[in-house]
Amino acid sequence: LKASSGQRIILMDADLSHHPKFIPQMIAVMLENNNNNNSSSKKKMDIVSGTRYRKGGGVAGWDTFRKLTSCGANFLAAFLLSTGGASDLTGSFRLYERSAIELILPQVQCKGYAFQME
Repeated sequence: LKASSGQRIILMDADLSHHPKFIPQMIAVMLENNNNNNSSSKKKMDIVSGTRYRKGGGVAGWDTFRKLTSCGANFLAAFLLSTGGASDLTGSFRLYERSAIELILPQVQCKGYAFQME
């Protein structure tokens, strides 16, 4: 992430379980929100998260155990954390504004792969 150079950064699984065709939609959501942000009550959107649990989302090829595990982990995370209404806390398909990554990265302290839930 530190070596990336774009204004926006997309995180997705390398096995293409997150389909790249949704990236333009994620960018459009961020741009639409931030360009129409004239209201003082509306905050700038720094993260757009792909979700499996709202209309249009989903997974293919998962067995019942995998689906239950994912739903259970999301329920537990939502119960224990202040999620701000996020519907998919265990997914890693996200679009970030560079400024958000630059704010988050210095606060992450982990060894090995652990960035997803942070």
